[in-house]
Amino acid sequence: MSVFESSGASCRPITAVAWASNSSACPGRFTLIGQTEDGASANFIRGFAIKSGYFLCYSKDLSGGMVVVDVQVITDKETIPHGYCYIPEFLEHKASVGKKKRICVRIAPMASVTTAVLDLKLTAKNKTMVQQYTCLGDINGFVVWCLKGQFSTPAPQAKPRRVSLDMRSLSLEGAGPPQPLRPSNPPDVPPNVSCRRSKLDTNNLVEGVNDSGNHSNIHSITGMDGVPFSLHPKFESQSDTKVSASALSDIRIKSVQDIENEYKYTFAVEEQAAKRLCPSVCG
Repeated sequence: MSVFESSGASCRPITAVAWASNSSACPGRFTLIGQTEDGASANFIRGFAIKSGYFLCYSKDLSGGMVVVDVQVITDKETIPHGYCYIPEFLEHKASVGKKKRICVRIAPMASVTTAVLDLKLTAKNKTMVQQYTCLGDINGFVVWCLKGQFSTPAPQAKPRRVSLDMRSLSLEGAGPPQPLRPSNPPDVPPNVSCRRSKLDTNNLVEGVNDSGNHSNIHSITGMDGVPFSLHPKFESQSDTKVSASALSDIRIKSVQDIENEYKYTFAVEEQAAKRLCPSVCG
């Protein structure tokens, strides 16, 4: 089993690295590296009767959407690489971090990369080798190691539903017989079809609704459906009279050319008016 598969937590990427004087000065959601892999204290200020110092710490909080994709140890004579930044310091009053060698990181959006720094470890100089970890260099007698690889993000968890007070007060005891379910938004009832309309139209309307896979045709019924068609009494007498053939013979059917010749308009008046209003533009 590889290092990446040994623990689900180790596959989560590191999102920030920092210096901290102690666990109380360490920011929230940060993990302080208090011991080396050899079991020794990981305080970078070592000696007798030393009450303060500084430790390396890291965070795996993914809320910011950024991950650490690389870590480097550089000397004070080296120029910091492009895209890198020095790690922040959370130190007590009058405490300081040595500047002869410094740690810098490169941070990128989590969605833009597939690999990142997964873990950091410290060992005593020239004593222990950490398998599958990359040696970054030594600082103050400690060797810094990092593990890179593909990372995984925790699956989003569904928020628990909150039951309202009204739902909690409901009780099934003493309830009556169950009532049939009724839709909250029943479809509109089609209007009654008048008996004066032809039977054929009525059958076509009913068949069109029944044949549909859904009930969308019910909502397409307009307000005119079911209204009988009849002529106004003013025109009923005229409808009974027959038109003579001589009256129809006087009707002249115009061709397309006849219509164009009759209604041809050159827009000459508008063109002259436009020239008078803006001679500099139209002239």
